[in-house]
Amino acid sequence: MKRLSLLTVLLLVTAGCYTGSRPQHVGSAAKDFTVRDSDHQVSLNQFRGQVVVLNFWATWCPPCTQELPSMMAMQNQLRSRGVVVLGVSIDVDDDAYHRFLKQRNVNFVTVRDPEQKVAGMYGTSGWPESYIIDRQGVLRRKVVGPINWESPEVMQFLSKL
Repeated sequence: MKRLSLLTVLLLVTAGCYTGSRPQHVGSAAKDFTVRDSDHQVSLNQFRGQVVVLNFWATWCPPCTQELPSMMAMQNQLRSRGVVVLGVSIDVDDDAYHRFLKQRNVNFVTVRDPEQKVAGMYGTSGWPESYIIDRQGVLRRKVVGPINWESPEVMQFLSKL
């Protein structure tokens, strides 16, 4: 039994997980927000009618940078089906943030929220954390930790929303 518990914990840590059997707010309307940074202003409601992968991340977070290539590839593959990634960075250093975006050729909309106001609204306390929001604005899944966004299961789930 101890082996099974350890394996379960390992899978949850390495593959992303839910908090409990049903995370708070799943099945409810996603909380709208607006973030203005040095580049632009973004509101969640401007993406209504699309599937949104709301990703909280930071440039200094190794698990965040680990999942970035698969997230960008998923964005490329599913953009034509109305799936968008919206990144909310908690980076404090504006220069480091912009340098990272340029070096990594980040292909999705991202804004910087160093005060973590939006993360606080969603109850996010670890990075990365992602929320999948359907076309009607309903929160469908919460993912804690890095995952492979190109996995067949994830691609199928996003394609069906």
